Amino acid sequence: MGIVKISDAMHENLRVASHALSRSINAQAEHWMRIGMLAELYPDLDHSGICRLLIRAEQAGGLDLKQLSELAETSRATTMRAVGGARP
Repeated sequence: MGIVKISDAMHENLRVASHALSRSINAQAEHWMRIGMLAELYPDLDHSGICRLLIRAEQAGGLDLKQLSELAETSRATTMRAVGGARP
């Protein structure tokens, strides 16, 4: 665990979102960090794809980057097959 310094404006955004979504400020920040991290790692996934990936990761024991990569590849292959463009 560590301390992350953020701007006052971002802290206010976190406070508002955390209250609206019934999360602690720290939980809201961690949620946004997860979403952002996965969006950068897997730019081809949309928000719903990222959410499905997070749910599968949780069912598999948590957010481990190695395991998450494997889940993302499985998700990507399934999506490609569903739209008729299976990857080699």
